[in-house]
Amino acid sequence: MEPIIQLNSEAKLSDHFTLGEMTKSSSHPEVYNIPSHEAIANLRRLCVWLEVLRERAGRSIVINSGYRSPQLNRKVGGAPTSNHLTGCAADIRTSGMEQAITYAAILLAYARESQQEFDELLIEKNRYGAVWLHFAVRPKENRRKVAFIN
Repeated sequence: MEPIIQLNSEAKLSDHFTLGEMTKSSSHPEVYNIPSHEAIANLRRLCVWLEVLRERAGRSIVINSGYRSPQLNRKVGGAPTSNHLTGCAADIRTSGMEQAITYAAILLAYARESQQEFDELLIEKNRYGAVWLHFAVRPKENRRKVAFIN
């Protein structure tokens, strides 16, 4: 097996978020998952919002999934047009529905206060009962989509 090309996982995208945590894949560590310079710029933009969430929630934020290469996105069953492919989205771990709603309220308040747009704010739940918050910010053409996905 060929060695996997590694990136500087300790590179800071913001005060509290690193490139490593925004590109990690626990389920498929063998998959090449190195973002382009454009995707890294998108991750930095996203991390501005995540820093606000972290500060206002008063706790560390755990990222389940950030940037995904096309190969990784296929392996995890992601949508072919997923914002994860461009580094514009993150799935944020929550302890349940109440925390997901709290996080969503914080991000919506920040959008209103800062008059900035976001693309997607989705509270998602899988068949096993796990709940997480999917949040995406694009450089332009944000849709301000808010939904519960069960």
